[in-house]
Amino acid sequence: MSAAGRNYAGPWRRTPGRLFGTGFIRLYQIVFSPLVGGHCRHIPTCSEYGFEAIARHGLWRGGWLTTRRVARCGPFGCAGHDPVPD
Repeated sequence: MSAAGRNYAGPWRRTPGRLFGTGFIRLYQIVFSPLVGGHCRHIPTCSEYGFEAIARHGLWRGGWLTTRRVARCGPFGCAGHDPVPD
């Protein structure tokens, strides 16, 4: 599946901050993710989570949620289904 098809497809306001944040995540998905490989312990993956969090909540709150999620994704962190909060 392409990176575009796996990201949040629901309605979201395309503000400059959200476009910047989601664009940065798309850049990571296209350029760096194939090099690193799929090792995320969560569903959705951390980059998918970040895209949805920023699209739904904006750059600052979504960025904070994404930072917290990536911090939990280490070898001693949690795993499994971890959706973006409402």
